[in-house]
Amino acid sequence: MIIAERKPLDEIKEMVKSYKKVLNVGCGGCTSICLAGGQKEVVTLNAELKNALQGDNINLIMDNFVIERQCNYDFFTDLDEMIAGYDAVLSMACGVGVQFVAERYPETPVFPALNTVFCGVDRNIGWFEENCRTCGECVLAETAGICPVTRCAKGVFNGPCGGTRLDGTCEVDKDTPCAWYEIHKRLQAQGRLANILTVKPPREWQNQTRRSLIQEDYKQRYAG
Repeated sequence: MIIAERKPLDEIKEMVKSYKKVLNVGCGGCTSICLAGGQKEVVTLNAELKNALQGDNINLIMDNFVIERQCNYDFFTDLDEMIAGYDAVLSMACGVGVQFVAERYPETPVFPALNTVFCGVDRNIGWFEENCRTCGECVLAETAGICPVTRCAKGVFNGPCGGTRLDGTCEVDKDTPCAWYEIHKRLQAQGRLANILTVKPPREWQNQTRRSLIQEDYKQRYAG
């Protein structure tokens, strides 16, 4: 699932404030499931924008609409009929959906209301965790289903690095399990420990720290 979070309200306001009539389009796919771009979030954003713009004496008509998927034109029929009535579109889909909408309506400005953050799983309500960086060269078959790209703080492809603590955590963060310690344990349990001796060619990686996102409304729930 693609995980996203809403952009700051001021940034969104700057995008749309010069228009007269804007349609805020939510997505019933991933961004709805991760509580960033579904019906509730569309309505909430419109209300916040309305209040913020009124405070600046700006009159802007903000309507809302949600389609099942912004990444599939099969779901665009109703939106096709509506789009001519608006000066601009605000999309609450991931970056893929935003680009798909912009491609569909090239004469209409389309603005992203969300930042696309990562591909991950939902650990609990409003709590999402990165599990895949879509590197395009999946090695999970050799690493017992544990991704060294997302779960190793150094993104080491041939581990462990030597920085594993005695309790199996990472030297970078004592609260983070060492991915290669976990890979070793699982391969051993599966009788496939020889996999860890297979040397993979060096690669260049950036931004390898594992990311986690808790939506603003749920941060207090998981505080502490």
